[in-house]
Amino acid sequence: MTHHRVSYGVAGYEPTEVPEGRSLAIALDATISPLLFGCRTGICGTCLVEVLEGFEALPPADDEERELLEVLSDHPRARLACQIDLRAPVTLRPLT
Repeated sequence: MTHHRVSYGVAGYEPTEVPEGRSLAIALDATISPLLFGCRTGICGTCLVEVLEGFEALPPADDEERELLEVLSDHPRARLACQIDLRAPVTLRPLT
């Protein structure tokens, strides 16, 4: 099974190895990470992040995620961590 490294653009947090295809909300809930997950379905915005590295390797946001991102942030590299289909290493920084 392929694993990808999730790093954080926040001091004091160690990177986490996450199996490809596993929900970040589930994988990172079991670790110490600076990311918060509320609803886990992409409607609350609690897990709003900036993708510092690896943005281009992520599948694009679907219509529902894009709609919420338009409301929550004008940052061009913003994503909802609970909606990320991890296919490559990423570095994330919380925006909330």
